Amino acid sequence: MKKHINLKALLSFLLALFSLHVFGQQDAMFTHYMYNTLAVNPAYAGSRDALTVTALNRSQWVGFAGAPNTQTFTMHTPVKSKNIGLGLSIITDKIGPLRTTSVYVDFAYSIKTGVKSKLAFGIKGGGSLYQANLSSVSLNNQSDEAFQGNTLSKVLPNFGFGLYYHMPRFYAGISTPQLMQNTISINNSPIVINPEQRHYFLIIGTVFKLTEKLEFKPTSYIKATVGAPIEADVTGTFIINQKLLLGANFRTGDALGPMLGYQINNQFLVSYSYDYSFGLQTGKYNGGSHEIMLRYDFIYKDKEKIRSPRYF
Repeated sequence: MKKHINLKALLSFLLALFSLHVFGQQDAMFTHYMYNTLAVNPAYAGSRDALTVTALNRSQWVGFAGAPNTQTFTMHTPVKSKNIGLGLSIITDKIGPLRTTSVYVDFAYSIKTGVKSKLAFGIKGGGSLYQANLSSVSLNNQSDEAFQGNTLSKVLPNFGFGLYYHMPRFYAGISTPQLMQNTISINNSPIVINPEQRHYFLIIGTVFKLTEKLEFKPTSYIKATVGAPIEADVTGTFIINQKLLLGANFRTGDALGPMLGYQINNQFLVSYSYDYSFGLQTGKYNGGSHEIMLRYDFIYKDKEKIRSPRYF
């Protein structure tokens, strides 16, 4: 009887954790979404005419026990045929005792729609490793057998697609990175959890030239999924001398904060953002969210292109 009760407690615990992960926040929570596009849209691959490497670390709700912590690493490049782009996306997300590591390969094919405009079609394929280390959970009863040495580990394959339209000063894209809604069954029980919810993303942005030394870049990132409200990020960034980036971000019902970036040279960009949580009860008990992003362009052909700034 005791064993049966412990199993029910274990299943209930896992269900609650995965529900928090799926519905408590949308997938791909990035304040630097405008620089981390490949993580959500495979059609972006190869669009910068360089081998571009981007690394990002997000520490969410600092000081809140078990808060999400996310790292992404992406790289993409055009291939010899100028119409094809290839990419690699790696995302690690940790929340409480749960860890998800996703690895995807991205492929994009672009066609010219005007003198300076292109439309790209992208697909991505790969999978995610889901792990739950239940032995790390703090319990009132540390001797509870249900949480002693229990580890859930499962690899789930998936694929997605995206469209990306871009010009030198404008871009827009739609995508759904995970088309399959995989489920996990625990210990062959009839109870299943659904760690992968299909999400739909819309990205859009442009750049206005205000003066010779000042430009303004508004961007937006809209996320939608079944069972959660539509969420939108709206960001405005001033670009000074094509070097200093000063901006602010607002996330509906969730957070707002400043963003500061610096274009060290034509190839290397570093940026930092801080989010203050105003829409959640957790905002009273955490020190906000910190995010840092590094991006480097390896220019290995057509070096004349480096003279034109890449806004996206």
